[in-house]
Amino acid sequence: MQIRNIAIIAHVDHGKTTLVDKMLRQGGAFRENQVVQERVMDSNPLERERGITILAKNTSVRWRDVKINIVDTPGHADFGGEVERILRMVDGVLLVVDAFDGPMPQTRFVLGKALALGRTPIVVINKIDRPGADPMRVHDEVLSLFIELEADEAQLDAPVVYASAKDGVATMDLDTTPVDLAPLFDTIVKTVPAPPSDVDGPFQMLTSTIDYSPYLGRLAIGRIERGTVTVGDSVLLIPLEGTGNPERSRVTKLYAFEGLDRVEVPEAAAGEVVALAGLEGVEIGATVTDPEAPERLEGISVEEPTISVDFVINNSPFAGKEGKFVTSRQVRDRLYKELERNVALRVEDTDSTDAWQVSGRGELHLSILMETMRREGYEFQVSRPRVILKEGVQGERLEPYEELTIDVPEDYLGPVMEKLGQRRAEMVEMKNPGQGLVRLMYRIPARGLFGYRSEFLTDTRGTGIMHHSFLEYGPWAGPLAGRSRGVLVSMEAGNVVGFALQNLQERSTLFVSPGDAVYEGMVVGENSRPGDMDVNPTKEKKLTNMRSKATDENISLEPPRALTLESALEYIEDDEFIEVTPQSIRLRKRQLSATDRKRQSRDAKKERERAAV
Repeated sequence: MQIRNIAIIAHVDHGKTTLVDKMLRQGGAFRENQVVQERVMDSNPLERERGITILAKNTSVRWRDVKINIVDTPGHADFGGEVERILRMVDGVLLVVDAFDGPMPQTRFVLGKALALGRTPIVVINKIDRPGADPMRVHDEVLSLFIELEADEAQLDAPVVYASAKDGVATMDLDTTPVDLAPLFDTIVKTVPAPPSDVDGPFQMLTSTIDYSPYLGRLAIGRIERGTVTVGDSVLLIPLEGTGNPERSRVTKLYAFEGLDRVEVPEAAAGEVVALAGLEGVEIGATVTDPEAPERLEGISVEEPTISVDFVINNSPFAGKEGKFVTSRQVRDRLYKELERNVALRVEDTDSTDAWQVSGRGELHLSILMETMRREGYEFQVSRPRVILKEGVQGERLEPYEELTIDVPEDYLGPVMEKLGQRRAEMVEMKNPGQGLVRLMYRIPARGLFGYRSEFLTDTRGTGIMHHSFLEYGPWAGPLAGRSRGVLVSMEAGNVVGFALQNLQERSTLFVSPGDAVYEGMVVGENSRPGDMDVNPTKEKKLTNMRSKATDENISLEPPRALTLESALEYIEDDEFIEVTPQSIRLRKRQLSATDRKRQSRDAKKERERAAV
C-alpha cells in the first residue's frame, strides 16, 4: 500500500478545517447516509465555541490505491508549538491561503518552518468564491513570500491549486469550472514524496504527539521512521538529550488512523503514522526504538515562550464556594500534567508553595489553559501577563517583539495609528488592497499589545481585524503607559443593589449586575477617569414614610461589560488578580483592604522619592 503523509498549515480562519471536512467526505471516510457535523475535526468544545483549531488532529483518507494521512494543525500563532512538532512526522504540507486576505503573519511562520525542514509544499488558494477574491494577486504574494523565505528551486516550483473548501471543489486552472477535489488529491499523490520505506532496519519512531486514554494510559503518536513494530514488542524509550535515562517498555496496543477512527492493528511498518499504548513514561520528543539498536532521533525544537503569568491559589472571601479542586497540590499537579502534551508551555515553582509561574506563547495560549482548567472544576487566581526578558551579548536588556498586521477601514485609520504610536509600534508597511480596507504592518513590543485589543475594537467600531505573531527579541523599548482609566473597587461585602448601580453607572462602566455577590476589594467597574475609586455597590435606598413603588421600579441599568479570560488578562494591572472559578471570572485587588492599599501606595511613593535622591 502506498502512503502519503501531509499536514495542512495556514493562518487562522483561512479554511483548513473545512477543507479537511470535504476531503474526508470525498475520500469515502463517511457513509453516504451518515450525518456529520461541520468542522468535524474540531472535537474539543473550546474549538467549536471559538471557531479555531487548538490541538493538532490525525486522520486519513483513501484515494484510489493510496492512503493519505492528514494532520490538521492550529492556525493561531499562540499554538505554533503544535505546528512545529507535527511537521516532523509528515513529508509534505498543504499551505492554505485565503484568496482575499493573502499571506498573513501566521502564514509566514508556518511556511518558514515547513521550508526549513525541507517539506514539499502544495499551495491551496482557498475561498476563490469569496466576494472581492483575487486569486492571481494572492498567487504572486505567495510566490514573493517563498522567495523571501529563501525556498529552494524545488520548493519554488510548488504546484498551485485553486479551491473553495466550502463547496468542496478544486481546479488547477481558473478558466476551468471545478467539480470536486480530485485535482487536489491527484496533486498530493503526484507531488508529495513517499515516506521512509526501510522496513528491514531496527525499529525507530519519534514521538510527536501524546494522547491519553482512561483505559490505556498515555499514547505515543508519531511516524515510524524505520523498521516494523508488532504488538508485544519490547522497546526502549530514549528521552530528549539531557532530560533522563532510557527506559524499557512494551507495546501493549497498536493503532493506525482510518478516517476519524483509531483502528487497532497487529503491526505497522516504516512510513505509517501510528499510536502506541503501554509506554507509560513516554514524553513528546522521545525516541521509541529497538532495544538492540538504541539510536536517538533529532529532538523536536520548539520556540521558547514569550510571556508569563502567576497562577495563585484562590484566597478571596469566595474561595472554595464554586470549585471542586482548590488546594495547592491539586492545582500544581494539574499544571504539571499539562506539560505532557503542551510542549510550548513552561511551569516553574516559586518561593511560595501557593504560586507558580506559567509561561506560554501568548495570551490566547494561556487563556485556553485557564478556561480548560475552570471547566474541569479548578479554582485559582492569575496575575497580569508580563513579557519574558533576555540578556544580550553586551549585557543589554532585550524584550520580545511581535509582527502586527491590521486591516482597518480608512475612516478609522487615524485613531489606530495614534494609539499604536503611543505603544512604541514602528510601521513597516502600509498598503491598500481595496474594498475600503487599509492593511498596516507594524513591529511592536509584545508589552505594547497588552490591553490593546479592546481599545482597537472600540476605535474601529468592531470593524477592524488584527493578527500578530512573534517576530524577534530586540532592545528594551522603555516604559509604556498602562491603563488610562481607573477602576471601581467595592468597599463592602454583600449583594449588589440596583439603586447603588444607578448612581454609579453615570460615571463608570459596570462589571456586575443587581443581585451579584461582591466582597471588599473586588473590582466592580471601570472609572471614567484616571485613578481608582472605592464605592459601595450594596448601598440600599433609605426608607421613608413617603414611598412610591413606581419610582422604585423605574431603575434603568445598562448591561454590564462581559469579561472573558482574554479580555480580563488584557485589562488588569500589576496590583490586581483575576479570580477564576467554574462559574465566575472576577477581578480583584491584590490587597483587599482599602487601608492596606493606601499604606502600600504611600510606601511605594516614599521608595520612589528615596531612589530619585
